Amino acid sequence: MPQYTALKYQMMAESAFRFFRGTCHLFYQDLAKNDGLPKGPLAWICGDLHLENFGSYKGDNRLEYFDLNDFDEAVLSPVTWEISRMVTSILVGFGSLKINMNEAKDAASLFLKTYSATLAKGKSKYIEPETAKGIVKLFLKNVASRKQKELIRQRAALRNGKLNFVIDSVHLYKIDKKLKNELLEYLAKWMKKNMSGPQYKYKVLDTAFRVAGTGSVGVKRYVFLVEKMQVQKKYLLVDMKQALTSSVQPWLQTPQPTWATEAERVVAVQGRMQNVSPAFLSSVIFKNDPYVLKEMQPIADKIDFLVIKEKYKYIERVIEDMATLTASAQLRSTGRQGSAIGDELIAFGQDTNWQKNILDYALQYSKQVKKDYAEFAIAYKQKYFS
Repeated sequence: MPQYTALKYQMMAESAFRFFRGTCHLFYQDLAKNDGLPKGPLAWICGDLHLENFGSYKGDNRLEYFDLNDFDEAVLSPVTWEISRMVTSILVGFGSLKINMNEAKDAASLFLKTYSATLAKGKSKYIEPETAKGIVKLFLKNVASRKQKELIRQRAALRNGKLNFVIDSVHLYKIDKKLKNELLEYLAKWMKKNMSGPQYKYKVLDTAFRVAGTGSVGVKRYVFLVEKMQVQKKYLLVDMKQALTSSVQPWLQTPQPTWATEAERVVAVQGRMQNVSPAFLSSVIFKNDPYVLKEMQPIADKIDFLVIKEKYKYIERVIEDMATLTASAQLRSTGRQGSAIGDELIAFGQDTNWQKNILDYALQYSKQVKKDYAEFAIAYKQKYFS
């Protein structure tokens, strides 16, 4: 939505990494021009893989997982496109945190090594509390112990005896009364139709415009406060986010499946790549626009590298986990609508000769990101985007 574009530019001006997150389309536009990059087998990719697109959440089975969690840009693509973006994000992200460049290179190399090794074994893995280690294990413990009311308390408050969202104009923004009523009515009807049985009786209490992430700021996104009627004072939050065409697709020559809507694409690929998806994950249509509907996850449950920057062993463990999950997501979705079969991914993992080319490209492109960011920051300060 145009009125939130200024907010996106403000976020992008914070650091080179935030700029990188907000310019996914530029990355792939430049990547498509590089003929020297190894192609690799075709796989389903999330499309915007970076350090902050992994997080902990409760699945629809109510168990806790740490996994890839953003599929807005998901497409069928050579695996090297996904890996190039992720490795570049390590270099740019660590640079923004003032982490030693040698450590950043080591982390990037570790990601490539672990990713290849996981593919070579041909068996997808997942991370849950029993198998997690290091800071990821702590994250999952926090998710397991968190009460839903803690999340609700951060976003809502009682007014005149009714629970409503707190409009802070940071995370949540007010929407006009007509649209609000239409949204409330829409979700109430959807839940009544799709949630059958006495254990699925919900009452939709409130809604607001939600701002989260960087690249997606500006799309239509709403959050709903819902009461679970069969349990007293049991609430949950439901996220409904507009689905747009993937910013990766214009730069790909790979034919894509025909989807009924962009939301169908996002939901289908997320369902294939994640081990377990969040509750309510569905594609819906509201006022002729496609949206992805799912239970809202706490945005705080992402790895804060600023906290662990002085403890490289923690960083190593997280990078290994991210590499394992990336390879596992691709293995999990093999042989679907044009993606390579498992044997092709295994062979690619066994042949490690391509790793140096990816790392060299990421090192070169991370410098380009810093240069582009510097130019953007100057223009932003000069109010060019106002």
